[in-house]
Amino acid sequence: MKIRVVFYSMYGHIWRMAEAVAEGARGYAGADVTIHQVPELVPEEALRRVGALDARAQFAHIPFATPELLVDADGIIFGCPTRFGSMAAQMRNFLDQTGQFWFKNAFVNKVGSVFTSTATQHGGHETTITGFHANLLHYGMIVVGVPYTCTELFEMSEITGGSPYGAGTLAGGDGSRLPSENELKIARFQGRHVAEITAKLIR
Repeated sequence: MKIRVVFYSMYGHIWRMAEAVAEGARGYAGADVTIHQVPELVPEEALRRVGALDARAQFAHIPFATPELLVDADGIIFGCPTRFGSMAAQMRNFLDQTGQFWFKNAFVNKVGSVFTSTATQHGGHETTITGFHANLLHYGMIVVGVPYTCTELFEMSEITGGSPYGAGTLAGGDGSRLPSENELKIARFQGRHVAEITAKLIR
């Protein structure tokens, strides 16, 4: 059973969440889990100006995804930060390269799931993920979220990302806030849940 975690991250928040998602998926017996990043589109000088160049060095070792990678997977968990309430252009560009495989129904009946990050509490967690779901439904994928059996969704004593649509983290306006333990627990749950659903479908 091949589970692929495909993410785009500018400052590393989504990368950290992707590692937690992959950890959760690997906890399910028989899951072959790999992590891949989507190529950057922003020029290097622009990344340097906003302080992202050094941040990206943290996950420079992660291999890049290709559209063919999605075809080979049984379940795909996408991680993408929000940009004004919808997916980042880097992920959009990547998905736009998959048309030849969509035309051949290569993604039909695969499991798809999404997690995200925003700068603020109400910066687009749900709109980013549900907007991403539209793409997965066009692919013919089976969309999986995070059910309320994940008790961390009920956390009310702290600010936290995460919803029935998928795991999420809050980066803060300056990007200084890292994923909390509660957010990472939801991410791990999502990874394992996707692996469980994928395994049942394969059987």
